[in-house]
Amino acid sequence: MSALISPYLAEQLTAAGQTHLIEHARRLPVSAQTAWVKQLLEVDWELVTQLIATAEASQQDSTESVRELAARAQPPDHLVCLPQTEADRQQWQAMRERGEDWLRAGKVGVVVVAGGQGSRLGFDAPKGMFPFGTITGKSLYQWFCEHLRALRQRYGQPIPYAVMTSDATHADSAAFFAQHNHFGLPESDLRLFQQGSLPAVDIATRQVLLAGPDQLALSPDGHGGMLIALARENILNDWRSRGIETLFYHQVDNPATPLCDPAFIGWHLDRQADVSTKVVSKTSAQEKMGLAVSVDGLTRIIEYSDLPADAAAQTDAQGGLRLWAGNTAIHLFQREFLEHALIDEHAMPFHIARKVSPYWDCESRQTVTPETANAFKFERFIFDVLPWAKTALVVEGRRADEFLPIKNADGPDSPQTARAAMMARQRCWLRDCGCTIGDDVPVEISPLVATSAAELQNHVSPGMIITEPFVLEATGN
Repeated sequence: MSALISPYLAEQLTAAGQTHLIEHARRLPVSAQTAWVKQLLEVDWELVTQLIATAEASQQDSTESVRELAARAQPPDHLVCLPQTEADRQQWQAMRERGEDWLRAGKVGVVVVAGGQGSRLGFDAPKGMFPFGTITGKSLYQWFCEHLRALRQRYGQPIPYAVMTSDATHADSAAFFAQHNHFGLPESDLRLFQQGSLPAVDIATRQVLLAGPDQLALSPDGHGGMLIALARENILNDWRSRGIETLFYHQVDNPATPLCDPAFIGWHLDRQADVSTKVVSKTSAQEKMGLAVSVDGLTRIIEYSDLPADAAAQTDAQGGLRLWAGNTAIHLFQREFLEHALIDEHAMPFHIARKVSPYWDCESRQTVTPETANAFKFERFIFDVLPWAKTALVVEGRRADEFLPIKNADGPDSPQTARAAMMARQRCWLRDCGCTIGDDVPVEISPLVATSAAELQNHVSPGMIITEPFVLEATGN
């Protein structure tokens, strides 16, 4: 046994059936053993043991029970649709004003999930660093920070921003924020925190896999890991002391996210919801988008891959999709509800997936990439807390205004489609302000200047004719 592996750690590994990791330590150079043991100590081996036992007890894919639920899915019960009548519009305005009052009271904090790399985009860095700006090339991180600064100015209150990273993105993201002086956000209002990781486990041997000669094969514990990470980093306690009662949650790859949307907040407060979810209409039954539904009277999010094809294709009396409410991954959570969920082991279950996981083979001393699923991986989903809420509200948004995901290198949901849609939206603002601009003229308006046509009016002159690429930044930024 390596002298660095304590009897306590050896006992944990033995109880977990992972003695091969102790044996492996003997083969490592002394210089590598300290880092190796540090990795081993950071793993909750009792939890790993429990998860392996759960995986062994399952004789079929762990999503089977989810598919059974999906077969009973109905359109969401607690739903607020987009306004259609003048009375609707007046009610939405009232909710908007209520949400603005909440923001002026300093009751809102924002969490962004930013643990993903830009590999699918052909971008070798954290996705939050991706250059989204059509003309300036400003990153997604900068885009959202400018939006938050605009909200801070508008409502006269700090809005703390918690950025959840992963092993793969934390160091680069932290350096990027530091390099750019946190994009103008006060250090006291910006917190980078790292989600947890769990080892990948070989399906056949139940042994933890290696990613390299001195590295465990670790995977992020899912966006549901946010809850434990917020508590571990003392962010929930800090926000409680600051009077934060509502958390606005979004993902880093949707630049159209309406941060701290006051109408959304107003509806959330009006319905006394523990959780609220923003949805948009799916474009087709085949669109790879999770769905907000009701199952046995409880609101849930069901992944597109878990929904039977015949259920996904069902239509209503008007010929539209019966299950239409696509999940944008924009949520509101009451802080107290999340604190209660932390102590309820059933609120955030682990999902066990069988996936292909490349691994380091100690005998051949090379990386092996299997052709079929070879590993159990474990993760949590933040939307699993919805059924535990007294009220889980679903609010409809306008897709073109609020959902422009950047998932793929090209084609649908790509940088090209997101930039084109954002430019089209901002050209409409300019035209609403009395400007003339062609559909082929590039435009980029900083969120610090405007996030709507109404806000843009004070920054442009009616009658302007725009024929060249048009960038509008806030003075002094």
